[in-house]
Amino acid sequence: MNETLLLPFQFPFMLNAFWIAAMVAVPTALLSCFLVLKGWALMGDAVSHAVLPGIVLAYVLGLPLILGAFAAGMVTALATGFLAQNSRVKQDTVMGVVFSGMFGLGIVIYVSIHTNVHLDHILFGNILGVGAEDLWTAGGISLLVSAALLLKWKDLMLQAFDPAQARASGLAVGLLHYGLLTLLSLTIVATLSATGLILAVGLLIAPGAIAFLLTRQFAHMLAIAVAVCLGAMLGGVYLSFFLDSAPAPTIILILSVLFIAAFLRRSRQIRRATSDVAAGE
Repeated sequence: MNETLLLPFQFPFMLNAFWIAAMVAVPTALLSCFLVLKGWALMGDAVSHAVLPGIVLAYVLGLPLILGAFAAGMVTALATGFLAQNSRVKQDTVMGVVFSGMFGLGIVIYVSIHTNVHLDHILFGNILGVGAEDLWTAGGISLLVSAALLLKWKDLMLQAFDPAQARASGLAVGLLHYGLLTLLSLTIVATLSATGLILAVGLLIAPGAIAFLLTRQFAHMLAIAVAVCLGAMLGGVYLSFFLDSAPAPTIILILSVLFIAAFLRRSRQIRRATSDVAAGE
């Protein structure tokens, strides 16, 4: 039994999958807390889809795919922020138009060129095929993003809750806004090998949403989100070996189950508190 349970750890490709899962879990979990607080769920979805044309163009030009993905992500994030601040159209509408347009552009460019690169690996990730270069890239980006978020989490929290108060306190609200968008683009680049473009949004939203249901203190929310995301990432990779399933969808399913469990727990607590108040009256 022990030999069977330890079997996944005997394969180098599984060890690499565990390593990259652990690396990207921390920045995605931390970032998800800020995205949930700011109501930027669609922003994560927008940027994750919109990097596709940058990846394809980078491949055509012979540039590193990470460079194209980051450039496209930044163009999308900055364009969305500019259009939302300088038009009557609401931000969610702007994001929907921009990310669908960028994703459509990426598909058109991809089908117009002849390449051996399979689109599935870009869209859904290839965590079992990561190599040393992917590990170094994901590790470097994860360390940078995590350090930035932990150093500035109080400023970012104030800017998320009350931008007017943050501005009155002397904080560079614009810098924090676009800095968070930059960190979002970098994080999506780090998750490309692990979950791909489509499923990356699950890592960027679910951990923060779960933690938000379990606590009302932001510091605790950050810690819970990291623990949840790390457990789901490692557990998803481990279970996928025995279930003969793709790791990325397995990870997202685990996060979905955890969210439902947290929601039911919170609902039960609210009903119990309401019953106690009614009984006291």
